[in-house]
Amino acid sequence: MRDYSRAERVIGLDLGDQRSHFQVLKESGEVEEVGQVPTRRREMERWGQQQKAARVVMEAGTHSPWVSRLLEACGHEVVVANPRKVQLITKNVKKRDAVDAELLARLGRVDVELLSPVKHRCAEAQQDLAVIRSRDAVVRTRSQLIHHVRGAVKAVGGRIGSCSAPGFARRAAEQMPAELKPALGPVLEVVAQLTRQIRQYDRVIEQLGKQKYGVTELLRSVAGVGAVTSLAFVLVIDEPARFRRSRVVGSYLGLQTGSRQSGQQDPQLPISKQGDQLLRRLLVNSAQYVLGPFGPDSDLRRWGLRLAERGGKNAKKRAVVAVARKLAVLLHHLWVCGEVYEPFNATQRRVAA
Repeated sequence: MRDYSRAERVIGLDLGDQRSHFQVLKESGEVEEVGQVPTRRREMERWGQQQKAARVVMEAGTHSPWVSRLLEACGHEVVVANPRKVQLITKNVKKRDAVDAELLARLGRVDVELLSPVKHRCAEAQQDLAVIRSRDAVVRTRSQLIHHVRGAVKAVGGRIGSCSAPGFARRAAEQMPAELKPALGPVLEVVAQLTRQIRQYDRVIEQLGKQKYGVTELLRSVAGVGAVTSLAFVLVIDEPARFRRSRVVGSYLGLQTGSRQSGQQDPQLPISKQGDQLLRRLLVNSAQYVLGPFGPDSDLRRWGLRLAERGGKNAKKRAVVAVARKLAVLLHHLWVCGEVYEPFNATQRRVAA
């Protein structure tokens, strides 16, 4: 955990898309300066250089990665607050940018841990992660177009046979009713183009894993974890040593059930769904493969299938989420320890005992 000593000057910076409001507090808590700065790199860098060394507090958002790196390069101590933890700002009935800047400054002056500081990844990792996020956007767009084509064909009494997404454009062109070709033909061309782009993204991701992030080869030894999931895990986690225990990773990715215990009341809540949404979805997809008909036998698969057999209409869903959480813990453990994945490690320990 980072050590935050008391700062002589604290700056609350409320980042806006066009302009950002700031308020500077002295060590005594008195207001030293209030103003605005354009949210552009040149103006923000000039402002950061003009300010004396201080603790700058901002909320995590679209601009916070590059702004935090820029201000740290100017010699400031930057604290990026978790917006989920700053309800004082989000639920303020008199919410304004200038007021938000003051609240950030005063919270940063009192106790930084109240802000649950967020650590942004480096610029290079952010650029590599953008490749995975762009691929995901293209895949989701292709899925929407495929659903549109299937629905339009069904509406006139036709049907396109089952096929994989990469082969959909060819299959649909063969089975599409003639009267729909003028309307859906261009859509199929877009689907084919998106498929080619996804393959290009896959080649780039494979290359990144081999040349820059060799640990992904170790993570891919786990059944169901491919090039995309392993690279996304490495880039999102960024520094595995910042987690004292591998078990914490499941909570960090929002795969742990929430808690709202009060007195004798301790209701069962769904998973928190905090953290990186894309990585959480990829881990769930990997878990579905582990529990699916093509998943190879392993301790993890047996454990998940036992959960799914416990009954209830949501037993299978709970089992998938539980396996996804176990996968997150397992991948972090393999990364930290450098161990080779053994599918029946728990079984072997029981036999040896």
